[in-house]
Amino acid sequence: MHFATKRTARSRLLLITAGVAASAIALAGCSGGTTGGTEASGDKTTIRFLYATGDETWNSVVDSVVSAFNEQSDTTEVKLDPLPAGSDYATALKTVDATGNWPAVVDMRDTLTYVNAGKLAGIPEEVTDLLEPDAFAAAEDGNVYTVPYSALNGELGMNIIYNKDYFEEHDLEVPETYDDFIDLLKAIKDNGDVPLATAAAEVWPSDQLWKQLAAPVFAEYSDKGGFWNAAAAGDASMEDLRTPLEELKSIVDQYVLPGWQSTADAQTTTLLVNDQAVMATSSAGLGRLMDINKVDPDFNAGLFIVPDEDGKINVLKNSVVGDTAGGLAISAQAADDENEYASAVEFLKYFYSVDAANLMEKNGWISPNILKSDDVKRNDSIPGAEDFFGLLENPNLVWYENAPSFSTFSSVNTFFRQSRIEMQDGQTTIDETITKVQAELEAQVAAAG
Repeated sequence: MHFATKRTARSRLLLITAGVAASAIALAGCSGGTTGGTEASGDKTTIRFLYATGDETWNSVVDSVVSAFNEQSDTTEVKLDPLPAGSDYATALKTVDATGNWPAVVDMRDTLTYVNAGKLAGIPEEVTDLLEPDAFAAAEDGNVYTVPYSALNGELGMNIIYNKDYFEEHDLEVPETYDDFIDLLKAIKDNGDVPLATAAAEVWPSDQLWKQLAAPVFAEYSDKGGFWNAAAAGDASMEDLRTPLEELKSIVDQYVLPGWQSTADAQTTTLLVNDQAVMATSSAGLGRLMDINKVDPDFNAGLFIVPDEDGKINVLKNSVVGDTAGGLAISAQAADDENEYASAVEFLKYFYSVDAANLMEKNGWISPNILKSDDVKRNDSIPGAEDFFGLLENPNLVWYENAPSFSTFSSVNTFFRQSRIEMQDGQTTIDETITKVQAELEAQVAAAG
């Protein structure tokens, strides 16, 4: 690998992929990319940045940061390589790998799998030195392979957005226990209104309600390496998740707006603002509040996390290393080209600058934990933002860990998501879901060795 930072004009033009297509090969090339990975643009090196779409706030953050970077860089141009909304990101990465068409910078999933396969390059200290020490971690070989794209606030973004004016009008309160949450759903339904909107047109938003319901069980295994590691070792099983699965099924059957199977995550903003539901699931944190404010500046939004039966707010803590550690990575393919690697490093250094952090905050994103965080201008103007930041100070907040260490977890996770949707939709029973997901878990643990 060549990690030099010198620049030379490229003499060889590579084919440009015209756009995102539905085929596997086109998915790997995506929009604005090149089939070989780099193209010459005058004296600039052009690199691709592959990222997951679907969250409008993240989309706007990426567009703003990349545009600002391109304007100030004399050596690099970053081309956005967005994965179409609704696509499964883990599957898309497998396609990218199969076609050998890796972008330089990747919004990473299934990190451990690709580290073990030698598909990622180490991120140098000139990037990690810009971050707080606990915002990243080295893998077993001593290299850092991912750096965060957001603040380490765990899954505080996985919450329920609600209409504060409706709550005030009907004398409703934010639930303090799980029973309170069920009573709230019942009260809204008794008013003749739809309590909750959820989405499942894309597979991943199915986590938004599920993880809040399953958090109490997951938290029980926090000190044992997390639920999935305990299940892989035979110390836990899918049967342990029966209660939250039953709760999920009951809530969807009785209180969720019909049509959730074909509802995209971004659509829940419209459903909420148009009074088609009083609450909506979200995983966008402040971003969803920002989206709502853009659509209707007068909408009085708030948020909360579904508590457990004892009133604890169990929130998954970010993992900074391992297979579940999301973040930005540099591909090994880019590292084989000194210009591409240098350009990727240059972009990441800008990503962790105060200027980039201010752009993120302006767009409703919580910027990563950079050393110069005191110089960042936080966005406290978003209606409902006080609820989000209040969660960080809530005495009932309990952080837990649940970071799978077996490399095939992504396959289990995708299978489980799809199986839950089928269960919620009445295609399968809870017993059938538990049985087939347990079998898939055991098969994937065995495949991981």
